[in-house]
Amino acid sequence: MKERLQKVMAHGGVASRRQSEQLILAGKVKVNGHVVTELGTKVDPKTDHITVDGKPLQGKEQHVYYILNKPRGYITTAADERGRKTVIQLLNGVSERVYPVGRLDYDSDGLLLLTNDGELTQRVIHPSYHMRKVYVVKVKGVITDETVQQLREGVELEDGMTNSAYVEVLLREKKASLLRIGIHEGRNRQIRRMCNAVGHEVIRLTRTQVGPITLGKLETGQFRALTHQELGKLHQAVRKN
Repeated sequence: MKERLQKVMAHGGVASRRQSEQLILAGKVKVNGHVVTELGTKVDPKTDHITVDGKPLQGKEQHVYYILNKPRGYITTAADERGRKTVIQLLNGVSERVYPVGRLDYDSDGLLLLTNDGELTQRVIHPSYHMRKVYVVKVKGVITDETVQQLREGVELEDGMTNSAYVEVLLREKKASLLRIGIHEGRNRQIRRMCNAVGHEVIRLTRTQVGPITLGKLETGQFRALTHQELGKLHQAVRKN
């Protein structure tokens, strides 16, 4: 039975469907020796020979799940044409081909999940599953209670009004404030843009939680496999058996 190529790739643990589409469009996928760049291409995983970056697509592979404390100065992709450092380079000893779950800005740090489970990745990043992401954010200036309430209720950005957010003031200093912000959306650089919109430039942004998974005491640049308990909570959060 033939299925869409990106669906077969996701089930094979290559990446999420969206990331698989990007690989197809980039000309990195071959079917029976021919480069395929059409997203509507259908294949039979039992009879067609599929390669990604020259590596054969295996059947359903063993899924692995990691948590990384991403340092600033790394990008959340598997490779970069400009030669910048990627988070994959931090995974010493990991033999499986894994991909980041969602994005974390080049100049941000903190919790990043990586896996070869394309279905789980899609569910974690899809807004319909309301996976809350929590950040500790240091901003310039002393933030007022009125501005905090504005962030909670939503602010107008160039791509529309943000949804309601969890916002807690952790510290107010003379020239800066420390906030904890939780959102369910996943817009590009959303926290930074929200803070800029209310007049407070972000000095530092650290993600501390994705759904039920917390960063804990994991050192910057270090990674570990998710525990069975953590994985169970994550699967429960996205209702994946």
